[in-house]
Amino acid sequence: MEFLKAFLVGGLLCVIGQILIDKTKLTPARILVSYVVIGVALGATGLYEKLVDFAGAGATVPLTGFGYNLAKGVKEAVDQDGFIGILTGGLKAAAGGITAAILSGLIVSLLFRDKDKS
Repeated sequence: MEFLKAFLVGGLLCVIGQILIDKTKLTPARILVSYVVIGVALGATGLYEKLVDFAGAGATVPLTGFGYNLAKGVKEAVDQDGFIGILTGGLKAAAGGITAAILSGLIVSLLFRDKDKS
């Protein structure tokens, strides 16, 4: 049942993103940034945690989950370190994902070459 809930919630988030790409004039970059901001906002209010508890990886893997992770890291760092936690908490919480994105981008850039658009 966990897999089904994760699939449905993660799939729904992806379907919403695809509909926004197909039916609006928003660029994919703006949609991605909006997903992260929505995740931060819902994480800061505590609403996204309920979705994570329900759907697990279906809620934490998409970009909204990245925003939620940033907000959660900031909350924990502020509780632990005070004001400086605002600056450090999000990066500490998301360091693994950021590192994976940078390394995978580097590997792909080394393996493939771009083509001229004609």
